[in-house]
Amino acid sequence: MKKLIKLLRLLLPLIAAALTVITYYVIPDSGKQKPTEHPYFVYTVAAAAAVYIILGIISAFNKNLKKYIFEQAPFITGTVLFLMILNVVTTKTELLPILYFPSPDKVTGILIEQRVSLLQNLGSSLGLLVTGFAAGGSVGFLTGLALGYNKKVGYWLNPVTKFIGPIPTTAWIPLALSVFPTTQGANIFLIAFAVWFPVTLMTSSGIQSTSQVHFEVSSTLGASTLYRIIHVAIPNAMPSIFLGIFYGTVSSFATLMAVEMNGNSSGIGWYINWQKQVMMYDGVYAGLIIIAFLCTLILTVLFKVRDRVLIWQKGVIKW
Repeated sequence: MKKLIKLLRLLLPLIAAALTVITYYVIPDSGKQKPTEHPYFVYTVAAAAAVYIILGIISAFNKNLKKYIFEQAPFITGTVLFLMILNVVTTKTELLPILYFPSPDKVTGILIEQRVSLLQNLGSSLGLLVTGFAAGGSVGFLTGLALGYNKKVGYWLNPVTKFIGPIPTTAWIPLALSVFPTTQGANIFLIAFAVWFPVTLMTSSGIQSTSQVHFEVSSTLGASTLYRIIHVAIPNAMPSIFLGIFYGTVSSFATLMAVEMNGNSSGIGWYINWQKQVMMYDGVYAGLIIIAFLCTLILTVLFKVRDRVLIWQKGVIKW
């Protein structure tokens, strides 16, 4: 009986996918939504079901994957059923405003038909994000290190950091656009600023939380100042530094969307704003899906790196 229940649980996503396809073809459309050239929503559901089947076959030889699929099967089923209901509500009925709630067919159609343009805009956003994040993270780390380790530097710099750090990044947009000769430079500065403050704050906090006993013992053993910073202060502050990086990542995405909607001619944020201006909300949702996927992917990778670097704290903070 237990084996039958487990098998049924594993089959639930496929049953939900089949039910979604059936409702797609059996329930007539309202005729209000503009039809797409192909049934992209069905293609997407079928592709997801195929991937699930392939992973299920592989899981027969991998216990960890089998456990993961078994745990996630109800959530996958719920997601597919939600999409089915969404398709019924938007395509088959008139319960929601058609302009603001396009059918899943139209949203997935945008992702497929405009994939080249979307990838180009995504590349533009990634270039801006990586440059700003690298600049802000590097300066933030050095600033936090100086604030946390050197009391004289902290005396002068800490009040300045506390004063300008909490200012919302978007409030700097008019000044940045006036000071920097190009919009690109202003945008990089704004993203860097969004990353700089949380990294500075958490790095400084981590350095200051290091026990003075560790510094005294290393000094007694003849360690230089540079050695104490690299081998005592920074390792102890790594959990806080990673927290600063996580906060900075989220802030950088919020800032990226804001700056790309102000004067940029490319990028996912620009694309979303452009689609909104021309009242094409299927493109807006497609852009939001890409941003959500990208942000989730980056944070997942960061957590994997954190668990590898801070092996003794693996699983303390979960994503």
